[in-house]
Amino acid sequence: MILLTEAQYNPPVSYFWHALRAEILLLEQHENYIKQSYRNRCHVLTAQGVQPLSVPVVKGSSRHKTLITEIEIDYTQKWYNVHWRTIQAAYGRAPYFEFYTDYLQEVYARRPKYLFQLNTDLLRLYLKLLKLNRPLGFTEAYHQEKQGENVLDMRNRIHPKIYPDILNVKPYTQVFGKQFVPELSILDLLFTQGPASLSFLQ
Repeated sequence: MILLTEAQYNPPVSYFWHALRAEILLLEQHENYIKQSYRNRCHVLTAQGVQPLSVPVVKGSSRHKTLITEIEIDYTQKWYNVHWRTIQAAYGRAPYFEFYTDYLQEVYARRPKYLFQLNTDLLRLYLKLLKLNRPLGFTEAYHQEKQGENVLDMRNRIHPKIYPDILNVKPYTQVFGKQFVPELSILDLLFTQGPASLSFLQ
């Protein structure tokens, strides 16, 4: 099966639940940018509860009907400092924070110009850390209609405002809170469970 999705920023755990069950991952690179989605945001769990982290984009580049590959990251805003401080506060005491932090910082240090490139680089990193060996491809054109029986089209279906139909990820111990919080960024799973992360997706 081919999993067709948009490129997401630090995708939620459910993204990788689907990725594990696919043979090929296909990223949509011919769509228009959509605001208030996982394309430029993720959710982490802090002592104050779930915290959204958003990557700001250059004004004008996010105008209506702009290709996702043309969306530029706004580095005039100190968003990375905010994101990293929040991630440190959320997961600094997690068992595998020190184990993965250098890999993550290396991706951010590249300072890619475009949001799509940042998301793709992060996805490649997470697939590597999860030891989830799946070929990663890109669409050659945008097709709104059904893609075929062998394609699971999850575009715009893994979304902050859509509670997933499938929550088969086993609950795991999180840094904060007594009640398990689902649908956080893959960072939450990796920092708390490390090499065992993949087993929670099975």
